[in-house]
Parts: sequence; C-alpha cells; structure tokens
Amino acid sequence: MYTGPGKVEVQNIAFPELKNPKGKKITHGVVLKVVSTNICGSDQHMVRGRTTAPSGLVLGHEITGEVIEMGADVEFLKKGDLVSVPFNVACGRCRTCREMKTGICLTVNEGRAGGAYGYVDMGGWIGGQAEYVMVPYADFNLLRFPDKDQAMEKIRDLTMLSDIFPTGFHGAVKAGVGPGATVYVAGAGPVGLAAAASAQLLGAAVVIVGDMNKARLAHARSFGCETVDLTLDATLTEQITQILGVPEIDCAIDCVGFEASGHGTDSKTEVPAAVLNSLMEITRAGGSIGIPGLYVTEDPGAKDEAAQKGSLSIRFGLGWAKSHSLHTGQTPVLSYNRQLMQAILYDKVQIAKAVNVEVISLDDAPRGYEEFDSGVAKKFVLNPHNLIPDIKPKAKKKEKEPA
Repeated sequence: MYTGPGKVEVQNIAFPELKNPKGKKITHGVVLKVVSTNICGSDQHMVRGRTTAPSGLVLGHEITGEVIEMGADVEFLKKGDLVSVPFNVACGRCRTCREMKTGICLTVNEGRAGGAYGYVDMGGWIGGQAEYVMVPYADFNLLRFPDKDQAMEKIRDLTMLSDIFPTGFHGAVKAGVGPGATVYVAGAGPVGLAAAASAQLLGAAVVIVGDMNKARLAHARSFGCETVDLTLDATLTEQITQILGVPEIDCAIDCVGFEASGHGTDSKTEVPAAVLNSLMEITRAGGSIGIPGLYVTEDPGAKDEAAQKGSLSIRFGLGWAKSHSLHTGQTPVLSYNRQLMQAILYDKVQIAKAVNVEVISLDDAPRGYEEFDSGVAKKFVLNPHNLIPDIKPKAKKKEKEPA
C-alpha cells in the first residue's frame, strides 16, 4: 500500500468481493489467489510522489494467479486455472476493446479512457500486490496457461506476461523492429531490458541500450546488447557512431518516460524531454519511435510549471522534418501475451534472465521498492503464498575428453 511519498507498507485489507469500484455487484469477475505479482517501474513514479496518487492506494498491476472463485456469468474458466492478468482492465465490449485497443477501454474508468489495477487515475480497481485480487470481465481479460505444472516451472518468465514483456515488445513493434534492424533502447531498467530482449526476438541485427547506471548496462551486455553510458562526455550520437560506424539507428524505443535526465554533464539534472529529443536526433529519416515509457498528465514533482501539467519542450519540428512516426500510450497486452507465452513455453526467449528476476516475499515488498529505487539491476517478483518453486540452475554435464 502506498501511504505517502517514499512510503510503502504491508497492511491488511478486506478479502476481494465481486464488485466494481463503485460497489456494484458483478457476475463476470473472478477472485484469484495470487501466485506472483511484480514491482513495476510505473509503481515507483507513484511511490516517489510524482503523481496525484492518494495515500492508501493498494499497488500492483502485474499479476499471475489461480482462480478460486467465479461469478455466475464466467463461462470459459474454471476453479484451479492458472492465469495471467493483463494490467489493462478492459470490458471487451466497447469500440476500442473491439479494435483490440484494450489499453484505452472506454467503460472501466469514469475519468478517462483506460483502466488498470492499483494505479492512480485508472478507475479505482484494487491492486494485486496482495494475497488475493478480483479481476472483472474475466473471460475476456485472462490468459489461461495450458499446462499448470509446466507453467509453474516457468513462472519466473510467465509472470512477465502481465505487463513488462508485452510492454517492451509493444515498444519494439511500434518502433518498426524487424530482421536486420539497428535498434537503440533508452533506459536499462526492466522495461528497457524487456524491450531489448524483444528486439532480439524480432531479429534485430544490433541492439544498443543506453543508461547512466553501470550495473544495469553490464546486465544488458550479459545477454548480447551493446551499451551506451550517458554519463560520459561523449554525446549519444558519437557513441552510436563508434558502435555502428554511422550516426543513426533504424528504430528507437523510449523506456524512460517523464522522469528523464540530461546527458553527460547534465546527467544529474532532470530534463523531462531529454529522451524524446535525443531519439529524434539519432533515428533515421522515415524511422519510428516506440514510446512505452510513461508520460503523465500531471506531475506535481516537476521542476517547472509546464512539466507539472505534462507539457514538455520537445523538438517536434525535427521529428516532423525527418518524417518520424511516434507511437505512444498504454500497451494493449491482449494483442501480444498469447504469442509471447508460446515463445516462453517453447524456449525461444528467457525474459526472466534478461530482466534479472529476484523473488521475494510479500512482506519484503518495502525493501524491494527501496532497492529498485536505488537502481539495482533487478526485477522484483513478490511471492505472496510461497508457491514459486526454488528452481536452481541445472549442473552442467562434464564433457567427455576426446579419444
């Protein structure tokens, strides 16, 4: 539970009921026993006090769980099913849901388009960093894993399907990543690392990750990425040229968002539009920029009045002159999660390794938030019921000496 800027506490809450945030009973929802639930960088924006989130908000939108209770109108799920919960709350019935733009459902949030669990201004749906959670419109929203035992063996990877993996993949797709592409990913946090792994899955020739955190950059290199250290005096363009031999890339992905900082000597100064402007500089003419990084309508912690209202000084003229395509918004998880599940189950990607998962208890969540905020190269997964198996790496077989 978020209790104020910089404060996260584990508190008791009521057992979930099949009701919407207004208290109306619903019959299309389920109650899940939470198997895994992840700490997200988006949660950190609220915990830092950089949004209008109220004290007492139950956090958590990256949820995987077991169905234990069902409404009368749920037809395609059964008790005991292990499911992934897209962070988008979506009705499946409105115009945008029918277009599979589930990140901007028109009915689940009275304030604006789009709903999510445990998040400010996203409809009041109770978050899932808890032992149990209620999920509405269950038949439409939930992705059932075909084999429960197999899923539990791969739960560290499959828990990423609720948000971070589809979000990184969405950023790569919208940036136009394909076979042979050169890709720059801004930010080596978990979403940036997921975007980098996604770019590799899509066939990129070179994936370059930029950040100011040396531990995170080292982890990006551990699975085959090139890296750029933005604290150095060398400009981003100069470092890109050193890697590729040319000063531009085909595809760019912003995995930082509004809490961006400048580069080089300005690396400790907050510059909200720094990433967007730098990406327009290095992306080739006619290229695309995917923007899964979060930008908010209100930022009470911003340095200037314009940024507090979500207004940024971007070089839009540069992007226009280069015919860039910019793609923004919440990821429609349902557009990707089944395909990405298959990639995990058939060992085509190791997303838990790419984002460096560490499993901790629910009671240890405040420590996870504190370490994550300090910049550790980890993705924290909460284990409320101690159901995540302690899988140790298999010992390598000794190779036979040649005859």
